[in-house]
Formats: sequence, structure tokens, C-alpha cells
Amino acid sequence: MLWLEEEVALVTGGASGIGRAVVDRYVAEGASVCVADLNEERLAEVAQAHGDAVTTIVCDVRSLADNKAAVAHCVATFGRLDVFVANAGLSDMFRELANIAEENLEAAYDAVYDVNVKGVILGAKAALPALVASNGTLVVTLSNSSFWPDGGGIMYISSKHAALGVVRQLAHEWAPAVRVNAVAPGATRTNITLPRELGVDADGRAMRAHAHASNSDANVERVVPLARHADPSDHAAAFVLAGSRANGAIMTGSVIETDGGLGIRGMRRVRGGDDLRERVLGGGAAAAEASLDAPANRIDG
Repeated sequence: MLWLEEEVALVTGGASGIGRAVVDRYVAEGASVCVADLNEERLAEVAQAHGDAVTTIVCDVRSLADNKAAVAHCVATFGRLDVFVANAGLSDMFRELANIAEENLEAAYDAVYDVNVKGVILGAKAALPALVASNGTLVVTLSNSSFWPDGGGIMYISSKHAALGVVRQLAHEWAPAVRVNAVAPGATRTNITLPRELGVDADGRAMRAHAHASNSDANVERVVPLARHADPSDHAAAFVLAGSRANGAIMTGSVIETDGGLGIRGMRRVRGGDDLRERVLGGGAAAAEASLDAPANRIDG
């Protein structure tokens, strides 16, 4: 059974990264999808991949007019809107406040907050009439940075905390007519862009968050209990549940955390089960004692 059969969704930032994975999975689950993004080349790739199951539109989520145009295009093409996925986001490349030049500070704030917070609010405002008409759902892409420090810099962390507040307040304001839920991914292999206000590389190109050393596979796997650096597709099923009219019917104000288990990291060890197979299937007490001192799994290691 398809979880989104005959549903209509709009996904912002849907031409790459987690947004593209959500589009792919929504189509596979039976939805028709309007894909909104700034990158025309990637929009063309999505359209080629999915044919009549998708329609695309260039959209800057920082503009209310663009958000309204995306919703209008979706409704004109598919007849209604059931799920609005506010996914577009910007990184800040782990920039700490002390390391942002004073002359760039206000512009950096505006760049990140305009996408990560204002973009969600403007998209929600634009989608509200259509979602009320369909008794639909708003799904917001949050982050492990909506709950924990140091998964980004001052702009990213605070903006994602703010977006969590938007989700909770809208869930209250819109109940029972429209459900509002979120997905909070952890570290993911994706090409989220650093705004130019926070720096460019030697060729003048906006730097990419995945180039930061702390986002390498080895570093992520060391600090995540599931020892896995996620791919965008790893999060897509959570967006299906959050948006599903039947399977998510009793959910609103809910946040599905797809972060590899950051919330259950231990005080002594990142995870307690590195040697679980050996201890359960053979090895006994000696293996259990040895696991306490495994340096790769020690919080202070």
C-alpha cells in the first residue's frame, strides 16, 4: 500500500540533498509533487527523472510572492495541496561568533535566518489556505541542531532552534484543521551551501558545508551512536510518515529525529554496543570490561 497515494505535495529546496530525496520518495509513495528550488538546472533533472508525477518552479523562499506563486502553480497543476514541505535551508560552516568579521555579521545573520526561519514562515503563510481546504499537513525540515549545540555555528544553531519554535507554535495555531510536524536529520552527506556573507573559496565560490573536517565520514561515525554518516535518502521515510494523511493522522507538533541516536549518547562511551555481538554470542565478561576502555568510543577520546 502506498502511503501518499493521490496526495499532492510541494517541496521547497527539492532539487538537491534531502529535499530531492523527499521528492523521490514521495513520488514512489504515490504523490504528485511540485518541486520548488532556485537551481533551474537541477529542477530540469528532477523533471526528467519523474515526468508527469512532478511539476517544477523557480522559487526563492525568502519571498512571500515566490512562495505564493509556487503554491498557485501546484494547485493549478494538480488541483490542490495536501502536504507542504518547508525544506530549503542554509548552513553557516560552523562559524563561531568570534570568527565572523564585524562587517559581515549583520549580513550573515540575514542570509541564514532569511532562509531557515523566514522562509519557513513565509511558506507556511502562502500554503495555509490550500492546506486548510485539504485538511493537509505542513512538514518542516529541522536538524539535530534544533536541540543540541555545536552541530553548526552561531547562525545555524540559533536559526534551527527558532524553526523548532515555529513548528510548535503553528501546530498549536492550526490544530485541528492542519497538522504541523517536522523531521530533524543529523549529519548528512549533502551539498548544503554556505552563504557568501560567511566566506568564499579562493575562486570566489560559496564554500560547501561538507568540506568541513568535522563532517567527514570518520568524524561523524565516531560521535554518532549508530556509527553512520547518513545519506539524504536515509531521512525520506520520516517525511513520508510526517506527511501521511492515514499513518500520521494523530501526529501534530511532532518531531521525528533521524540523527543516528545523538540523544542517547553515553557519559563514558558514545554507544554501549560496539562489542554487543561478541558479548552476546561469545566473549563474556572480559569483552564487556574491554569495551569500557575502547578509545574510539570514549567521549573523552
